[in-house]
Amino acid sequence: MKHSRSAPRYTPLNPRLGKLGFRVGLAIADQYFRTKNFYRADSVLAAERARELAARVERGETAYLVGLSIGGFHNTGAALVEFSPVGARVICNNEEERFSGQKHSNHYPRHSLDALAEIMSSRGIRPDQIVAWLATYDYALLMATGARSTLEEFPGSLAMMFEEHGPTFNGDDLKEGLRAPEDIARRFGLSAPPPIIGMPHHDDHAYFSHAVSPFAREKSPVMVVVVDGSGDAGSISLYLAEEGKLRLLRGNDSLFDSLGMFYAVLSATQGGWTALSSEGRYMGASAYGDTNRATNRFYAGLRDIFELREGGEVRLNRSLANWHRSMMRNPYTPELVEIMGPPIPPEDMWNPDAVLRVEDIQHHPNTQERLDKAAAVQMVFEDALIHLIDGLIRETGSDRLVLTGGAALNAVANMRILDHFDAAYYERVLRRSTRLHLWVPPVPGDSGVTIGAAYAFAALAGVGAGPGLDHAFYCGRAPKKCEILEALKDADDVAWVELGDAAQESEREAIADFMAFITARDGVIALFQGAAETGPRALGHRSFLANPCNPHTRETLNARVKYREAIRPLAPMATLEAAKALFELSDGGADDDYNVYNYMVLIAQAKPQAYEKVPAVIHADGSARIQIVRENTDALTHAYLKALGRRNGVEVAVNTSFNVAGPIAQTPVQALDTIRRAKGLDGVFMIAEEGMAVVAWTKKEASQIESWLAEWRAERQTRETSSFCSTES
Repeated sequence: MKHSRSAPRYTPLNPRLGKLGFRVGLAIADQYFRTKNFYRADSVLAAERARELAARVERGETAYLVGLSIGGFHNTGAALVEFSPVGARVICNNEEERFSGQKHSNHYPRHSLDALAEIMSSRGIRPDQIVAWLATYDYALLMATGARSTLEEFPGSLAMMFEEHGPTFNGDDLKEGLRAPEDIARRFGLSAPPPIIGMPHHDDHAYFSHAVSPFAREKSPVMVVVVDGSGDAGSISLYLAEEGKLRLLRGNDSLFDSLGMFYAVLSATQGGWTALSSEGRYMGASAYGDTNRATNRFYAGLRDIFELREGGEVRLNRSLANWHRSMMRNPYTPELVEIMGPPIPPEDMWNPDAVLRVEDIQHHPNTQERLDKAAAVQMVFEDALIHLIDGLIRETGSDRLVLTGGAALNAVANMRILDHFDAAYYERVLRRSTRLHLWVPPVPGDSGVTIGAAYAFAALAGVGAGPGLDHAFYCGRAPKKCEILEALKDADDVAWVELGDAAQESEREAIADFMAFITARDGVIALFQGAAETGPRALGHRSFLANPCNPHTRETLNARVKYREAIRPLAPMATLEAAKALFELSDGGADDDYNVYNYMVLIAQAKPQAYEKVPAVIHADGSARIQIVRENTDALTHAYLKALGRRNGVEVAVNTSFNVAGPIAQTPVQALDTIRRAKGLDGVFMIAEEGMAVVAWTKKEASQIESWLAEWRAERQTRETSSFCSTES
């Protein structure tokens, strides 16, 4: 039965009640959290600690800040950032999921804190050198905002109070996290529990992302846009940096006028995966749908979900959506059901019969329809994001943008931004001869706010930001030789052989060549080296690597190694020269030698020759989420790509994260567990901090490592003999 369309409503039902609840709630919450030893960033205590940080740096000392995601919200962890007269330096960003094995962990970050204590001890950093412990939310503000959001839609919103714990929030874990001061005192041998200062969540995103961007020292205005699922005050915040100083222009003060929440809800309830796991998959699925706004039959109705107001404002149509009243239990109104069909309920998510599978397109008549819906969701998201940025550009006249927050992981939308705000746009709108330049950090989501809390607090103290970012290898530390050998000793089902010393250039080149030898023969290997990547992308330290020239590599990896959906594309890692030769790199991403392409946060269209040379890494829409590898930040992976170029003719490899149905492998034991589950994997190359390199494989799998090694050594000996004879003659 068709429902008559309700009049659109873009404002809360009870705005005055919401404002009253916010004021009262903030006062009560502030007092409550003080009893738990949590303070706000505008407190007297925070000001004292900021002055102490500034004084230490002024005296030429080195001081430290710890950022903590204490639990309750997804992606908990602990970061350590060093501050000295030369600026800031990230020491580590320990993500709890990597140590615990629970993806997007909400739990108190006990494993991350253990790893932090170990790193501090190994570097001779004393606990008394930590000036402040910083939380990634202003918890008093968050609770007050929650009260306002509930009262704004009262009484319909009361259902949210009875929502079950989900992947994005767990109240029991937050309660445990509020005991963090006492736990920290015990772990680090402090005389008293340290106070924890809660930093505004969007400030965490903004200050770090701007400070490490190529634009941090620009004299001209730089826009910083935070687009999140939700923060502690709202879901969208707009900042402007002038002469290197960042200030908040405005936030939307709404948890539900949220682009990130829109995408999370629709991708989960249409794709059949839980939120946090759904967004990237749905983005991949959208490429198989109808991406023409004029012909996609779901786009016209769905675009009414937002009102795009003058000045770049974006407001949710609360007559079409229902997640502001009931979140995931009843997220659609009848009108939205007519457009998108009924939502997949939480209890059916991950059910094979519910999950969107592009491989079912020949068997299930509604699969193409579901893919067209994914394309419609992606296009509506892009429309709203572009409208938001358009308003900010017109207001500020800036041509530099740092985009951050969880929604900035949408690499397709990021590229659409660069395509839209080109030279023609600036000439037409601002009569300027320029174009937009964009940078996105490797950790725009909540796994990065632990670092961000430290940068935001340092800004309060007026402490300099330090150098920009050129890699993301900050999670934990490099595995030690003894740890790798101990893990191998305890693994009776794993065979291994030592290859040499990767710390020595000549031996590193040989190891890289053996890796390329295997890949060129369509072998699939893993690389486990150094500190792990922070953020959701594997960038060469915890990666599966394979041959990009074989068009069947994607099917092999997805079916036999990763066991993941066919809709998920494989990404290319490449040298800068190969990236320029095979893909259309945007001039808007060219700053700092195309730095933004280091992190898989942008897609690039394949050039014609790429379809022939590297078909495995080209997605259904002709794009690739590319990563450029630099010799100065990852010498082994760069050497591997150069060797692959000599063997395959292209300095490109397939790169996907070293995990199977869980977080990226962090430790040697986890690495061996992963190769046991990855049945189609030939072996893992494990590199110790001291340089020792081994290749390991499971005995029960038909690995060709030993025969390949013998063949490769014979080839090298023949080549060296030939070279010697040529020299003699």
